[in-house]
Amino acid sequence: MSKYSNEFKLLVAQRYENEIISYRDLAKQSGIDESVIRYWVLLFQHHGDQAFNFPYTNYPAAFKLRVIQFMNETNYSIREASALFHIPDPSMVRRWRKKWETGGVDALESKEKGPSIMTSRNQKKHTSADLSSQSREELEKELEYLRMENAYLKKLRALVQKETSPTKSKRK
Repeated sequence: MSKYSNEFKLLVAQRYENEIISYRDLAKQSGIDESVIRYWVLLFQHHGDQAFNFPYTNYPAAFKLRVIQFMNETNYSIREASALFHIPDPSMVRRWRKKWETGGVDALESKEKGPSIMTSRNQKKHTSADLSSQSREELEKELEYLRMENAYLKKLRALVQKETSPTKSKRK
């Protein structure tokens, strides 16, 4: 849990965007590390008022791999890619990349929490209700993944349009 509220983070990012103030001066005034403010501003630039509302934090391996491949293809920094993909903390992406570099795609799989071996007396037979709830959970995970993928593609399309649109000349 962050020691700063989402509202406070949003206010700091908006202040940077709306006022003539440097990261350094804003860091001094707010008592927050300059690099943290830079990340908050990046999140705000990509996601606006929803910048600090993170809908998902248990990312599937395919999503993690997509983020890493995106960074490799575009030369985006970890911080830039984290902001674009709406990831709460760039250190998450740093860990993903390190795991991928040392262990490949398999290393990106989330590890199940809790005991991995059940004793025979704790095991139960799966009923059709259990199977349908498992199927429902899988479908919900897939739906969440597809939503994240859709959001990513929208952001990517907006970035491409932004880069390819002719710059407007300023009037004097």
